[in-house]
Amino acid sequence: MGDLLPRAAMESNITDITRVIQLAVAPVFLLTAIGTLIAVLNVRLGRNVDRRRLMEEELRGSTENKQTDEQRARQRELRLLARRIRLIYFAMLSAGLGALLVCLVVAGAFVGALVAVDISREVAVLFILAMFAVIGCLGMFLREVFLAVTAGGHKIP
Repeated sequence: MGDLLPRAAMESNITDITRVIQLAVAPVFLLTAIGTLIAVLNVRLGRNVDRRRLMEEELRGSTENKQTDEQRARQRELRLLARRIRLIYFAMLSAGLGALLVCLVVAGAFVGALVAVDISREVAVLFILAMFAVIGCLGMFLREVFLAVTAGGHKIP
């Protein structure tokens, strides 16, 4: 029985796959960076949620009917914490979307090489969308950090 594919075609496929593996290394490093970013966001989210729970317990614990200045300050902080939590959540969502798109880039590159179809435009569009998702994530992360730093009324010089 002979080979199903001629030797030259098989070597061409191996060369194509090798090239795709080389090109897939950069997106894999990007996935590692996105994973690290998600881990950082997850820690920040946990700390904000814990702080919010503590503040809510303190507000429930106060038995006074009238609002004191301290209670109003706590309610303002609760609103700020809710805003920061929302920003972190959407940043994590954006990072996750970016990671998914990077995975699709890598998978698309391999599918294109295996099927011998030119899907370079589609892969490029997926990569551009991934970059926009990561940019959105970083923007929301920086906004959340800014809110955290300026929360006490302290302005950044």
